[in-house]
Amino acid sequence: MRSQYQNRLRWSIVGLLSLASVINYLDRATISVSLPLIARDFGLSPEKKGLLLSAFFWSYALMQVPIGWAVDRFPLKWLYAAAFAVWSLAQGLAGAARRFIFLLGTRIVLGVGESIYLPGGTKIVALFFPPAKRGLPSGIFDFGTRIGMSLGGILVPILLVHFRWRVTFEIIGFAALLWLIPWLATYPARDRSVTKPHAEEQAASTSARPRKPKLRDVLLHRNLIGICLGFFCFDYYWYLLVTWLPDYLMTVRHLTVLRAGLYSAAPFLVFGVSEPIGGWIADRLIHLGWNETIVRKGVVTVGFLTGLLLIPAEHAASPAAAVWLIVGASMVGLSTGNLIVILQSCAPVEHVGLWTGVENLFGNIAGILAPLVTGFLIADTGSYAPGFDLAVVALVAGLISYWFVVGELKNLEPV
Repeated sequence: MRSQYQNRLRWSIVGLLSLASVINYLDRATISVSLPLIARDFGLSPEKKGLLLSAFFWSYALMQVPIGWAVDRFPLKWLYAAAFAVWSLAQGLAGAARRFIFLLGTRIVLGVGESIYLPGGTKIVALFFPPAKRGLPSGIFDFGTRIGMSLGGILVPILLVHFRWRVTFEIIGFAALLWLIPWLATYPARDRSVTKPHAEEQAASTSARPRKPKLRDVLLHRNLIGICLGFFCFDYYWYLLVTWLPDYLMTVRHLTVLRAGLYSAAPFLVFGVSEPIGGWIADRLIHLGWNETIVRKGVVTVGFLTGLLLIPAEHAASPAAAVWLIVGASMVGLSTGNLIVILQSCAPVEHVGLWTGVENLFGNIAGILAPLVTGFLIADTGSYAPGFDLAVVALVAGLISYWFVVGELKNLEPV
């Protein structure tokens, strides 16, 4: 009975993490969809619009290592709840902004609060599930990010039509605080109270180590370097879609704003649905006796190679064909849950949060570069093709890193 209760509890927590990730990306989408109305009210120049959009990413990226360090040291129930409250309040208070500097500040604070999402979720899955069963829960908790993007393209315009942009921010931000009720009621007081024996054994192994590795050794581990390079390439591709896909559909494929929003939601939906599927496939193959390293990296390879469909999408004759090819290229999501497990399996148990923070820092550097580099390429060539091609090349480079820099999937000593 206790085992069944623990199993239900940990899956309930994964579900709450997935819902939090939906809210996370819905918050991010709100500013992009509302930007024309905000710019009109505040009289923003293009430079100030760019500053407003980038403010979130700067604080979010800079917080990754500190929040990863905190995730490894403080009770996750209260740390995650506090960060969630901070980001939801920041989102809601943006609607009260009467000066640009205040609105800018809410975006910075939003980035600080949302920095908990990937390090916290990755650490929780690593604590609650054994390595061979982490693919599905990792895919599920990250699945919500892509659904949040899809939902943002549908829900936010509806709210904007019926309410002002200020009320839209207030509704999305303050209503999200209700998430804290089931989180505080469900998450155990102690992180390890629902972990399986594998976590206790890992903890005992950690305590029995002859010496505590220096932080420099942890951060310069070959596996972490390979993971960061590979994740940089993955996120470069993801943020190309996030930032340029709607504009591409409107500018090149001549779709209306409404149709572009709906069509761009489809690839994000497929990206998200693919995540738990890819994790589940890997978990099943490992359960059947396949080698974990080959399986995880193999599913990542299949996922990454679907991104090649982005190249023929550029040359498709009709908008419908282009969208279908982009949807196929979004099967890259098959890799996501396994990317999370690769880090969990390579990181020293006591540094999973820190490693995730460093990894996500590199991912968000790619998030800053992808829209900028693509913009320069479009301006220089008059075509979206070079920017899209570069994102596909980045995926292939990421595979090289995951296969030849990252080693066997086991908790290695950081030496």
